[in-house]
Amino acid sequence: MAHSQAERQAMTRALELALRGPRSRNPQVGALILSPEGEILAEGWHRGAGTAHAEVDALSRLPEGGARGATAIVTLEPCNHTGRTGPCAEALIRAGVARVVYALDDPGEESGGGGERLRAAGVEVESGLLEDEARALIGPWLTATRLGRPHVTVKWAQSLDGRAAAADGTSQWITGPAARADVHVRRAQADAIVVGTGTVLADDPALTARNGDALRPEQPVPVVIGARETPADAAVRRHPAEPLFYDTHDLAFVLADLWDHGLHRVFVEGGPTLASAFVAAGYADRVLAYVAPVILGGPRLALTEIGVPSIGDAIRLAVTERITLGEDTLFVAERRDEGTRDAEKTPEEGAR
Repeated sequence: MAHSQAERQAMTRALELALRGPRSRNPQVGALILSPEGEILAEGWHRGAGTAHAEVDALSRLPEGGARGATAIVTLEPCNHTGRTGPCAEALIRAGVARVVYALDDPGEESGGGGERLRAAGVEVESGLLEDEARALIGPWLTATRLGRPHVTVKWAQSLDGRAAAADGTSQWITGPAARADVHVRRAQADAIVVGTGTVLADDPALTARNGDALRPEQPVPVVIGARETPADAAVRRHPAEPLFYDTHDLAFVLADLWDHGLHRVFVEGGPTLASAFVAAGYADRVLAYVAPVILGGPRLALTEIGVPSIGDAIRLAVTERITLGEDTLFVAERRDEGTRDAEKTPEEGAR
């Protein structure tokens, strides 16, 4: 059955509602209940771990029996497991919903399969409506759930000739104020910001997300990786969030521990050595390359050795955005290989 115009408009609205939910280990999900005539009966969204899922939130706004024969529009496949809350698929069945339309399949081993459960109960189910738009909304969550580790964004700034600093090591500022402001917006969207001890000792960064001179309300947890001691008076120790320190270069261990801490969107901003290590290990799910129209020459490359001996071994990325920021250009690129360089891990309890 083709999707109606009312269903397409409802899914667009559901995606807007999803954005009201917090970014966390749980996905941002929105839902609407439509009458058989396509009128909106109720709206809902997921407000965070332990709260009602979007479908149940929407159903709760209707009187008993108010959803019988209706259509549920959901940005993510209704879950099929009991965690802090019950399965949404079962809630929709009990409510008497006749049709469910969702954008994306739930990749969780335990939480997925809600569509099949609904079909088995006689509910008409359609998937894939505005799939690309929904994937853009919760892409990092999908990656983290599929791999059982945080989604990793690796950021660097470089000159046109690929240098991160001048020959004498100076690097402030390759990019201009618009690019630097964009970095702070993206820091605030992450759960953790990761640097190496070399960056801490050389630059003493605060690792905060700011709007001008003011701190943003959302602050990533600062993470420092490396064997060298972070000074007691380092700026990172005064961060609003308690820092995490790892005396190891085992990135798999670090990511697993961050996952256990509930930190599932990681922003790596630690200089060429650390950036190269994440790329070489296959952990760079997204790359942000801020390119300034300057030429520096010299040995200070934005990336160093990443284990690519020949062109056939190149790590291929898909550029999803090119953004002009003052005189600079930001290239946003996603990995194409769906994790083939990264040993896949079984996700823990899915998701919502």
